[in-house]
This record gives sequence, structure tokens and C-alpha cells, in this order.
Amino acid sequence: MNNHINRRDFIKTAALATGAISLTGCELSKQLIGICETRVPQDPESWKLSNNMIEIDLNRVPELSQAGNAIRLENDSLPVRVLVVHGIDNNYHAFKNRCTHYSGGRRIDPVPGKPLIRCCSIGKATFDYEGKVISGPAEKELTKYPVEIKESKLFISLQR
Repeated sequence: MNNHINRRDFIKTAALATGAISLTGCELSKQLIGICETRVPQDPESWKLSNNMIEIDLNRVPELSQAGNAIRLENDSLPVRVLVVHGIDNNYHAFKNRCTHYSGGRRIDPVPGKPLIRCCSIGKATFDYEGKVISGPAEKELTKYPVEIKESKLFISLQR
């Protein structure tokens, strides 16, 4: 039985291990400072706010064309940050983009392939599409906003 490893195999293994550690460290760093994967829409003119009602032109937001995808809406005209999810249940969901477990207000993200929303911090509080707490340090549910689709427009009422 030969327990020796040749130089080429050693370098390959070391490179793979270093890459894995680096990725894990990057993910951990993101969680520590609360960086989420969800981005703002590419087209800043694809949505507008009027009388506490957000109107999103779904034809101009390719990010929401597939179930499981999401966008975050944030700017000075909005009274709160909003996460909009095209859920894997094929329905649209809108939440105040602020986890309830931390007073600093970490953002939230959809969990890929699952009907869940998760805090972007290391605590990873997890919620269902109704905003109810599933696991983690959160004690209160998320603020969920009513949504309605009319033709190719998605309307989100910020008045609950």
C-alpha cells in the first residue's frame, strides 16, 4: 500500500481546499455584515410609488419573470425598504425588507428552491411566505404587504 501523494495531486488538492475555505470565508463575511443576494431592479424606471401604493411594470422587470427570483426596492421616496418575491408557489409576495430579530434591521432574502425567506445575518432567522417565524432568533413575524396583479402590473399596498 502506497501512502505517498505526488506533487501534482498535492497542489490540486491544496488549491481546491484553499478555494473552498475562501468561499466559506466570503459567505461568512457577508452574513456577519448582512449582505444579501437580492438586488435592485436593473431598470430603475420599472416601478413607482404613489399614495403608499407601489406599481411595478412586470414587463420591465425580468428579475421577477421566474419563480424563485426577487428584487429589493429602496430609495429616498419609499418610506420603507421592500422585498418583492416571485415565490416558488408562483405567487408574488412583498415584505418590509427588515428582519425582526435585530434592531439594526438586517435585510432578508428568499431561500433558493424553498418557500422561505431568511435573514441575511449570521443568525439566519427563517420565515414562511406569510411572514411567520419558522426558525432562528426572530420572535416576531415579518411585515407582509398585500399584492395584486392587474394585467402586467404588480401593485403593492404599503398600508396594511
